[in-house]
Amino acid sequence: MRFIRGLGKDRDDRADGFANDTPRRSWVVIALSVLIASGCASLPGERDPKDPFESFNRSMYKFNDALDRAVLKPVAEGYVAITPDPVNKGVTNIFSNLEDVWVTANDVLQFKFGQALSDLWRLVINSTFGIYGIFDVATPLGLNKHHEDFGQTLGHWGVGPGPYLVWPVLGPSTIRDTTGDVVEASQWRAFEEVSDSTAGENTLFILDTIDTRADLLGASRVMSKVALDPYIFLRESYLQKRRALVYDGNPPDDDFFDIDKDEDDPKAARE
Repeated sequence: MRFIRGLGKDRDDRADGFANDTPRRSWVVIALSVLIASGCASLPGERDPKDPFESFNRSMYKFNDALDRAVLKPVAEGYVAITPDPVNKGVTNIFSNLEDVWVTANDVLQFKFGQALSDLWRLVINSTFGIYGIFDVATPLGLNKHHEDFGQTLGHWGVGPGPYLVWPVLGPSTIRDTTGDVVEASQWRAFEEVSDSTAGENTLFILDTIDTRADLLGASRVMSKVALDPYIFLRESYLQKRRALVYDGNPPDDDFFDIDKDEDDPKAARE
């Protein structure tokens, strides 16, 4: 569920670990550039080179937004209303802990062996002393949450993002991130082992979706208030956030606002 995932509020932000390992300055620059893009990125007759399928993407955005308003947002608001904060946080932590398995694997694929060891210890400690991840006991020990996925791994090794895409239900993506999502879909097989039934697996997926949307309620309110064009705001937020993640929170400043990068430049290709 990624209707507004581009706003920068991933699960691990909500688990209170991400702010500790990403330079704040980078995220301030992202926020400012997104606001600028929302106001002037789309002029009549102009096509953004990052978004060659804008007509299709806007249609999918409208579909997703309607689905969110009709179903997901009301369900998420109800979930927040009836769920005590400690329980809500515990659910978020459980899914964050499950994600750490994939994070650690991508650490290794990117040859970040020191970070892989840290994330492995985080997974072990939270899975045991944190009771299957309900409690995040690793962060106070200095084992901070990291963001890694297969889309980032592809970017780390020089694969460009490709065109921006908005998929029905799944939300914002790129060709590179879609490839990563397809690979990562295999992680749900682990849920089959946990639940030992299709019904149990589906329940976990639905709970994960509701929990994700619930923790993004504040971010969606911000977007609705500040964005002149919510579609552009979401697109720029998503693309710039993903770029920052590929560079571990330290994207180059010299071409940060340059959308016409040389695709043959290995450095630019990662963006």
